[in-house]
Amino acid sequence: MKKIAILGSTGSIGTQTLEVVRCNPDLQVSALAAGRSVEKMEEQIREFHPALAAMWTEEAAAELRIRVADTGVKVVSGMEGLLEIAVMPESQVLVTAIVGMIGIKPTIAAIQAGKDIALANKETLVTAGHIIMPLAKSHGVSVLPVDSEHSAIFQSLNGEPVDKIEKILLTASGGPFRGRTREQLQDIRVEDALKHPNWAMGKKITIDSSTLVNKGLEVMEAKWLFGVDLDRIQVVVHPQSIIHSAVQFVDGAIMAQLGVPDMKLPIQYALFYPDRRPMAGKRVDFFDLAQITFEKPDTETFTGLALAYEAAGAGGSLPTVYNAANEKAVALFLERRITYLQIPELIGEAMERHKVIGNPTVEQILETEAETCEFIIGRMKQ
Repeated sequence: MKKIAILGSTGSIGTQTLEVVRCNPDLQVSALAAGRSVEKMEEQIREFHPALAAMWTEEAAAELRIRVADTGVKVVSGMEGLLEIAVMPESQVLVTAIVGMIGIKPTIAAIQAGKDIALANKETLVTAGHIIMPLAKSHGVSVLPVDSEHSAIFQSLNGEPVDKIEKILLTASGGPFRGRTREQLQDIRVEDALKHPNWAMGKKITIDSSTLVNKGLEVMEAKWLFGVDLDRIQVVVHPQSIIHSAVQFVDGAIMAQLGVPDMKLPIQYALFYPDRRPMAGKRVDFFDLAQITFEKPDTETFTGLALAYEAAGAGGSLPTVYNAANEKAVALFLERRITYLQIPELIGEAMERHKVIGNPTVEQILETEAETCEFIIGRMKQ
């Protein structure tokens, strides 16, 4: 019996992780954490019977305690609650499906407690990869990627030496606005940006996919996960989303992982690695597919990707600025307070004004996030 704890259990990755649990009776849920979705959390508690549950706000936790008083589950709240889940002895794997930089401290705590990490929280490596990966190595724990592209790279590297990588080919669907000009993006509405052609995801990551910022974040993640330089990570637009990413080796051979766009596959692979389990669902039919195509990303129109390479190249605290500015800008766009093209513009402005800290601590990372958000808010008042 493998016991897991899930941070972000009511979100897209969290709910799909629980779908994997339903299909694998030797998986047991020890703990669940969510933001404010009390009703969804109650449903999950009654189905999966965790020992511990956390809500981000104490108000939500108080309501949940009343709702599940008959179950015996302990309900906690805030960062203290997440940290309690991260180190609880009953679980072996922490699934970090939580959104935002609040995932950093629980991930560090779980690693220090000897837990393997099934990583879906991009911010952890984007902003603190220089802390997380050495820490995982020193504690002998695995950081297993749940993101489809990084899982594909991980699978393509299986059994191959990392020092033989010539290039990582990180694929991108191109999002719903692939091929459009900046002029055509002037009047993009929230509803337009939330219509991803291939993947069913949460709102924030769907917007990020449309701007190619999500791919920029994945470039930074790949740098830390696989220990490669930026000039060896090439983004390739692949509209069909069948090749989830690939690795080119020094002899010219390319290994790729293919499959239908379904996040349950990388989730299940991470939870059972190195084993492979049967999984129901659609399969790739090459005769129906007929063809697969590739394009160069348009970084002049979608400047978010170019800014990501700039942030990653500078390193230090600048990736935190990139991430925090984007997070705030996307929230403003979803609230219809800024235009679509203002998202990368605000990221660029925040990066330009920031004085880079070379090797930031967790505290400095969180301070940089707060300062960046304050800058964006102040910018909106001008």
